[in-house]
Amino acid sequence: MSTVIADNAPQGIRVRTPAVDPATAVARARPHVSLGETVSQTFSMAWRALKKMRRNPEQFFDVTLQPLLFTAMFAYIFGGAISGNVKSYLPLLIPGIVAQTVLTTCMSTGVQLREDMEKGVFDRFKALPIARIAPLAGPMMADLVRYLIAAGLTFVMGVIIGYRPGGGAAGVLGAIALAIFTGWAIAWIFTFIGTIARNARSVQGISMLILFPLTFLSNAFVPVRTLPSALADFVKVNPVSHLVSASRDLANLGVISGEAGWTLLAGLVVIVIFAPLSVYSYKRHL
Repeated sequence: MSTVIADNAPQGIRVRTPAVDPATAVARARPHVSLGETVSQTFSMAWRALKKMRRNPEQFFDVTLQPLLFTAMFAYIFGGAISGNVKSYLPLLIPGIVAQTVLTTCMSTGVQLREDMEKGVFDRFKALPIARIAPLAGPMMADLVRYLIAAGLTFVMGVIIGYRPGGGAAGVLGAIALAIFTGWAIAWIFTFIGTIARNARSVQGISMLILFPLTFLSNAFVPVRTLPSALADFVKVNPVSHLVSASRDLANLGVISGEAGWTLLAGLVVIVIFAPLSVYSYKRHL
């Protein structure tokens, strides 16, 4: 540990005192951050992220173009082959596209986090007397806006090409809310990856390696009964399949089924595990 010589020591006496890191000094001088302050600081970080999005509108390209493109493409390419016609395929497809779009959108959370860490933004946050979870949870709160846009545009596009949700407005809103919660929960996994990966490109590659198999090896686009038995067994336990099934029950039937309960439980488990891991890894790598 480096030392400094005290200037106010008596003449002829050299006193060495340990040098204190500025961030450590701030942490010692500041009492423990309360829960209320943590919430307030998280919303402040969310507002910062929203202002950043406003100045970088290209961040919305994936949540505006992807839902429109994927909905139309999958409907007209696979509708006749799987369900006989496009209109019959839409009740199966639209909830699946909602799940896929929201989950792929939350992947960018870890990428943007890694970019901020590489630019040194989080070095400044380290010296501030704020809750360590606020710089991580704040941008994720702002990303809820992106999830809402992605899910909403998917249903709008579905209605344009002929989808008529039997669950009504309440069922559609319930399906959107469930997808947003699941996306926010899964984003903690990508946040953790963002704190341990070497660069933003690595975060994107690892995230796609995890997310794409889970999304496409699910019941999002095809009925489970059409799959080989071994693959069908995996699809049935895939958490994405539970989200898709719960969304279909809400949007098409207006029913809150047991699939919604399993989806909420899985999301809570992910948050409980990966939120503390993300904060610990964030503090360790700064």
